[in-house]
Amino acid sequence: MASLPTDTRPIIISGPSGVGKGTLYKLLLSRNPSVFCTSISHTTRDPRPGETRDVDYYYTGMAEFESLIEEKGFVEHAKFGDNRYGTSRKMIEEMQGKGKVVVLDIEMEGVKQIHQSPISARYIFVAPPSMPILEARLRGRGTEKEESIQKRLAQARNEIEYSKTEGVHDIVIVNDDLEKAYSEMETFIFGKTQEQGAKQGEMAGVSVQD
Repeated sequence: MASLPTDTRPIIISGPSGVGKGTLYKLLLSRNPSVFCTSISHTTRDPRPGETRDVDYYYTGMAEFESLIEEKGFVEHAKFGDNRYGTSRKMIEEMQGKGKVVVLDIEMEGVKQIHQSPISARYIFVAPPSMPILEARLRGRGTEKEESIQKRLAQARNEIEYSKTEGVHDIVIVNDDLEKAYSEMETFIFGKTQEQGAKQGEMAGVSVQD
């Protein structure tokens, strides 16, 4: 699909770690490069080797970052370690002005902040088929210590519970099969029929059990 969706508001994709939201996000961008673009975040950390200014991040000082927070320049922002990261409203507006639909892959707290911002967006939550399957995926990475896995699982339960809040997400997609999940996401983004809308309602009621 190369034409713009009827609804060109930013797309917010969220979901627990290990659920595959990043893969779905990358597929959407790679298969529709003329339609979608990734958001470029501001950060207070220094560029890493191989990173390019204004492409990978907008690098800024802490004072300027905090000033943008005061001016409500960010639709969402967070702190990781000693560094801050944020998505600016101006960046989204500039991308929209270029005829692009901005796609953001963010965490639960970012979703909450965007809901409180002036930005109107569409929200997709990617859920695992079950908690045991999510745990298996996390363990399958082979890079996580037990403490880290347990923290991610606890956070996943919080995010899944939050996803059940009415009005928080426009659609919940269960990622059991990647291509099927991608097809559902693309169909939602580019427009859906009444039948598909009914299916969305059914999926919103899906409960992920431990």
